[in-house]
Amino acid sequence: MVSVVPVPRLTAAAAALAAGALLLGTTACTGLDEASAAGPTRDDLITETAAQLAAGGALTYTATYHLAGGATATITQEPSRSSYVYPGGRLIVTPTATIRCQGVSCTRSAPDPTAAATLTGALVTPEAAESMLTTAALDPEVVSTQRDTTIAGRHATCLSLKEVSGTPASAFDLCVTNEGALASFAATIAGKKADITLTSLTDDTEAGAFLEPTKR
Repeated sequence: MVSVVPVPRLTAAAAALAAGALLLGTTACTGLDEASAAGPTRDDLITETAAQLAAGGALTYTATYHLAGGATATITQEPSRSSYVYPGGRLIVTPTATIRCQGVSCTRSAPDPTAAATLTGALVTPEAAESMLTTAALDPEVVSTQRDTTIAGRHATCLSLKEVSGTPASAFDLCVTNEGALASFAATIAGKKADITLTSLTDDTEAGAFLEPTKR
C-alpha cells in the first residue's frame, strides 16, 4: 500500500504574505539598482577628493603656485619631508624637526607632522585643504558641485563647497590633479582672500629646499 502524505494548502493569508515579501524584495533590489545608477553621492565626492589629496602626500614633486596679488609660492615634497615657501615665510617639516621662518629669522621645534595643516594664509597647503574636506564630509548641510578642468597642463577634479561649518572658510573651491597634487584653492579666510593656482608641477626636488635659510 502506498501512503499518501497530505500537503498543506497555502492559505489566502499566507499567499498574500508571500506576495508582499516578493514585492518588497523586488522593490529593495530596484532601489539598490537605482542608487547605484545614480552615481557617487555628495559625501562620496568630498571623501574621495580628500583621499586623493592624502594619497598625494606620498609623491615627490615641486609645485609652483600663483597667489592672489601676483606673488608666487612653492611646495617641495618628498614622502618624508616637505617645504612650503610663500611671501615672507617658510615652513619646513621633516622627521627630525619643524622649522618656521619669517624672512631669514627661523625657529626650530620638535617634529610636528600636522604643522602644514594649519597653514591657511596666502598659501593654503594640501594638508589644510584635506583637513577642510574631511570636516565638510561630515556636515550634512554642505552644498557641493563638481567639475573637471585642466590646470598647468594637468587634468584636475574640482569641488565647490558652501555652507560648511567648522572650517576656516564657510565656502571654498578647490581642484586636485589626478596625481593628488593641489591644483587650486580659493576662499576668504579671516577676511582675506586666498587664491592659489598651480603653474608648474615637476617630479623632482632640490635638497636645499629642506634646509633652514642662512642669515646674511
